[in-house]
Amino acid sequence: MLTHPPGQYFWRWRVSAKQSFAKCSCSAWIILPSSPFLSPAWWGDIAPLTLAGGCRTGRCSAGMAGGCGESRGDVKKDWSDHALWWEKKKTWLLKTHWTLDKYGIQADAKLQFTPQHKLLRLQLPNMKYVKVKVNFSDRVFKAVSDICKTFNIRHPEELSLLRKPRDPSKKKKKKLDDQCEDDAFELEGPLITPGSGNIYSSPGLYSKTMTPTYDAHDGSPLSPTSAWFGDSALSEGNPGILAVSQPVTSPESLAKMYKPQALLDKAKINQGWLDSSRSLMEQEVKENEALLLRFKYYSFFDLNPKYDAIRINQLYEQSKWAILLEEIECTEEEMMMFAALQYHINKLSIMSSENHLNNSDKEVDEVDAALSDLEITLEGGKTSTILGDITSIPELADYIKVFKPKKLTLKGYKPYWCTFKDTSISCYKSKEESNGTPAHQMNLRGCEVTPDVNISGQKFNIKLLIPVAEGMNEIWLRCDNETQYASWMAACRLASKGKTMADSSYGMEVQNILSFLKMQHLNPDPQLIPEQITTDINPECLVSPRYLKKYKNKQITARILEAHQNVAQMSLIEAKMRFIQAWQSLPEFGITHFIARFQGGKKEELIGIAYNRLIRMDASTGDAVKTWRFSNMKQWNVNWEIKMVTVEFADDVRVSFICTEVDCKVVHEFIGGYIFLSTRAKDQNESLDEEMFYKLTSGWV
Repeated sequence: MLTHPPGQYFWRWRVSAKQSFAKCSCSAWIILPSSPFLSPAWWGDIAPLTLAGGCRTGRCSAGMAGGCGESRGDVKKDWSDHALWWEKKKTWLLKTHWTLDKYGIQADAKLQFTPQHKLLRLQLPNMKYVKVKVNFSDRVFKAVSDICKTFNIRHPEELSLLRKPRDPSKKKKKKLDDQCEDDAFELEGPLITPGSGNIYSSPGLYSKTMTPTYDAHDGSPLSPTSAWFGDSALSEGNPGILAVSQPVTSPESLAKMYKPQALLDKAKINQGWLDSSRSLMEQEVKENEALLLRFKYYSFFDLNPKYDAIRINQLYEQSKWAILLEEIECTEEEMMMFAALQYHINKLSIMSSENHLNNSDKEVDEVDAALSDLEITLEGGKTSTILGDITSIPELADYIKVFKPKKLTLKGYKPYWCTFKDTSISCYKSKEESNGTPAHQMNLRGCEVTPDVNISGQKFNIKLLIPVAEGMNEIWLRCDNETQYASWMAACRLASKGKTMADSSYGMEVQNILSFLKMQHLNPDPQLIPEQITTDINPECLVSPRYLKKYKNKQITARILEAHQNVAQMSLIEAKMRFIQAWQSLPEFGITHFIARFQGGKKEELIGIAYNRLIRMDASTGDAVKTWRFSNMKQWNVNWEIKMVTVEFADDVRVSFICTEVDCKVVHEFIGGYIFLSTRAKDQNESLDEEMFYKLTSGWV
């Protein structure tokens, strides 16, 4: 047992790898601080600290820094970034006015006097690594905000940090191999320090009065990366390197990446999300550890090409890799469309002609004009033609083939005269009977809407899962052509959110669907494609491995070039935005999966969390069993002892489940995070309310 004078505490200062000890006069061991500025030869010159329990932590830090600095007059070091870390309790002693007694520190406590800012290897959504100096004492939410401010990415609340998933098939892989794989994607450049206050930092998260900075040489928006990297190789020829798409370099690099094989594998990836309300050190993140910066919440607010060049590109990169690594399902025609857009974006990314730059600037002006017109419309101006007559709600009426599947029956579609009014569809046997009682009627509020389209086969189906007391009713609608499909699909999507066709977004939704279908059309005359351009395309880097196994490279190349004819006239920013919009149109978009066991259930299922709903899903097929909308949610809470999440909805609906593979805090944060994001508004004076985010997501642990 260590002896010490009554009422006195001896601080044990931890060093990193090799701990050296100095004996003080009363036989208590003191661990001396570790620092590259302190050599072992003079560690013994540092006087041991004897501190009373009533001493404040601020005085302790000052005394430690003063003792280290005064021991050698030739050593000059700024200790202001250092703070005390209590490793046993995983706590930073940042409240300098608190005493040792108030923290509960005893004589045997081991405290580390360590810098708060440490190096972190950050993998961006484009799979490139950058070395960033991050505050390990800040909450992750604040640390991500500082990183995004440095990268000039607005709305950092949409992003977070994720631990790198481990491929279960490569458990025995050596750490050296992992390091070599990481280095292959390294972006070399000087150190990036968030919060440095440079002039390129974004002035506000929601500011509509931001002044974009333009490059004096070519007139393009100047990226803040020119300030980070200066004259390094990153800035040669293009200062906005993070706003430039990075093509897949080789099929080998794509093959090395982890690809989830099933829904359960996708769910396990989400185990790695860090707790936004705790610091990196509290979550055992080590210095120089590799973490992934990803868009966590699939609710992208106010995407503006004028200010969000880097944000849009990184969002495009995350969607691109999600498709290539088969993290999200898409049809064969959709895959060829995505490949054609990638090919087009890769070509434009290496072009620097004046024509391309002029087109980009022109498009920014058109976006501004569209936004201004929309603002005038919403404020009651004269350009209110979009809204039409607000006293009457538009309706749809047409012959639609309807099918309600039952067990042991084949799909047999029956034609009905269907009318779509408000959020309900009424089905009549004929047009003449539409004034009577409908044969079928369904309210689509809160339903799941899934497209089932094959352009070449002229199949335009809409799958509806309508919530009822005992589960979900499955209804299929078959349309005759693209125009009819776009109108009814847009109406179904709005109705599922509780909106009608009188909503101003209906017309835009119809146009987006038609544009999405048009991009999937095949070129009617493939002979028009020049043979020479087939040599600069590598299909192995543009489509997922599933289709590489199904078709030969020449076949895939021909189909990509056919699809490219539909997007060849797009500008770079338009192509990226179309890619993102097409990604958002996929049935599985925006659903984060977790393995869960529902109360009363006997087997493991999946809980899917989207920006507006919770989905109970079958773990083997991924089919929705039941859907609950956040708009009907009354409250949610967590029983931290048994790790059970309970969500209460209107009409006395109560949902309880336990997450089996992940801490329930992660699920709680996703629900609270989406509720927080739904409160955002385009107000130039509005700033990010961090405290509200913590209230909704942190809980009581």
